[in-house]
Amino acid sequence: MLQIGTKLRELRLENGLTQEELADRSELSKGFISQVERDLTSPSIQTLQNMLEVLGSSLADFFSSSEEENYVFTEDQFFEKIDHEKLTKISWIVPNAQKYEMEPILLEIEPFGIAYDDEPHAGEEFGYVLEGEISLKIGKKKYRIEKGQTFYYISNKSHTLENLSKRKAVVLWVSTPPMF
Repeated sequence: MLQIGTKLRELRLENGLTQEELADRSELSKGFISQVERDLTSPSIQTLQNMLEVLGSSLADFFSSSEEENYVFTEDQFFEKIDHEKLTKISWIVPNAQKYEMEPILLEIEPFGIAYDDEPHAGEEFGYVLEGEISLKIGKKKYRIEKGQTFYYISNKSHTLENLSKRKAVVLWVSTPPMF
């Protein structure tokens, strides 16, 4: 059941308004605002519409049943893909990140595994080596990146990421736009 008062109070606080300020701007009394927020009384549709207008919202948005956006994700929400041929494991650590501007992944590359071999495309890529070391080839140049080091490049040249060592490598990799 929707608690209109509770939701109105949250919206008022998000807008940095006191009950008195909301009452003044809505041409209502502070006491009425207080009663509505405690769900002791219900406003008419017109009064609610006026209050929401002051709060920068609408009836449609206010009563929308869409879930609250999630900002924190746990390991049980990750999606994993293991490639036994390339000796890699990719973990998408933000569910449905393809709908955002960036797509962070956790990339594990076993010894002598090749994680990525890609042709030029639009976008940018960033990585932070959490464990081991990797080899990054961009165009004709090769770079050795060790634990604690980062890389960043525009993806307009062919690029390859691989583990040439005898230890597993783990990389936090962020690409924009999402591509994995």
